[in-house]
Amino acid sequence: MNPAPPVTNTRCTVCYYNPVAMQMPTKHVSIIQHHPCEGLGSIADSLKRTTIEPNYIRSFDGQPVPKEIGAAAGLIVMGGPQSVCEQRKFPWLNDEIRLIADAIGHCRPVLGVCLGSQLLAAALGARVYPVRQKEIGWYRVTLSKPATSDALFAGEPRSLTAFHWHGDIFDLPRGATLLASSALTANQAFRHGKNAYGLLFHLEVTFPEVRAMVESFADELQADGLNGSAIKLNAHTYLPELQKIGHQVFSRWVALLK
Repeated sequence: MNPAPPVTNTRCTVCYYNPVAMQMPTKHVSIIQHHPCEGLGSIADSLKRTTIEPNYIRSFDGQPVPKEIGAAAGLIVMGGPQSVCEQRKFPWLNDEIRLIADAIGHCRPVLGVCLGSQLLAAALGARVYPVRQKEIGWYRVTLSKPATSDALFAGEPRSLTAFHWHGDIFDLPRGATLLASSALTANQAFRHGKNAYGLLFHLEVTFPEVRAMVESFADELQADGLNGSAIKLNAHTYLPELQKIGHQVFSRWVALLK
């Protein structure tokens, strides 16, 4: 019997003889970071339990913001000291709004935290504006009735003490579902569609993040007559419950990336 002719199709050769080439590419989630001290916090723990890799875009450090979401499985936009109202001073904020809109248009999960939630609201056409009284420190947040059946917040306590650090708020975007409020701020969290979430309060913080924010933004605390030491001390009281809730909420959001 004559031997079979050699395989001449390069693509077939790769398929049969290079198992590595057959592996699916690793999924990644794009993460926009606005300040060194405002990282993922406990969101990182939820990502570590998956094969999804974090891809940081440090816009504060001059890294360019992509025009499109591309192959990213989703988008996380973190907090920072900038304001959506400062797009002339920080022109890359407008690039971020465009990227958020592109992610929503491609039905990719989006998570906006603090400044990130404000940018998400802006991308959805809502007004973002400063308030007279900043909400900095530990304040109660109450979940709305729709939150009790929400994919992320179902089964969580209706009331929790969360960490806050913002001087801007936003109107609820058209078509969005309100998920949480506080005494000072009506719109603390919302969902748009099935997988775009904005959290004005910080559910993700760990003690290192709280300490770093207090130290990095000490001038702001002093200007507003706030006690940074008290904020750090109260973290020992409120963080255990907050992190327990955050673990559940962020694990459910990360599951949307799959």
